[in-house]
Amino acid sequence: MKIKYMFPKAHAAAYVIAALRVAWYKVNHKAEYYAAYFTVRSDDFDAEPVMRGKAEVKRSRDEVLNKGKEATAKEQSQAETLHIVYEAMQREVEFLPVDLYKSHSYKFLMEEGKIRLPFSTIKGLGVTAAQGLIEARDKGTFISCDDLQTRSGISKSVVESLRLLGVLGNLPETSQMSLFGM
Repeated sequence: MKIKYMFPKAHAAAYVIAALRVAWYKVNHKAEYYAAYFTVRSDDFDAEPVMRGKAEVKRSRDEVLNKGKEATAKEQSQAETLHIVYEAMQREVEFLPVDLYKSHSYKFLMEEGKIRLPFSTIKGLGVTAAQGLIEARDKGTFISCDDLQTRSGISKSVVESLRLLGVLGNLPETSQMSLFGM
């Protein structure tokens, strides 16, 4: 039997060189490597366990792995992502939480050697809503959750997700003032 196609040596060498470059960045510029990696492959990135720390990332990953073949394809993909996040955390790469005024819509930004999580890593917050947040933020600070929702066009459920993750800080619910508390 004869092999009809031989993998060219030059092609194989190109793959090896590319792998060496990636490995060099992963070793020598680990935070930048993971920021770039997650920016490109953040479809199944969930900010919630990451913002809660290394133990929660490991627990969430193990929970999916323990399901075995009963885990959905999306859950398996999330487990793979959590595995890489856990690897980064083991290598002392720090993740900064989503911030209303500093996060990008989808890019994992470098900030003082740490990785700032983008809005797109929040469950239920799509790319369009994340971009709406960025555009509204660029027009000035938010005075309340109502103002945030109105200017950015996000839903109440997204505002609630932001609140649960601590992204909104002490932003008041409404712009209305109460005269009874004075």
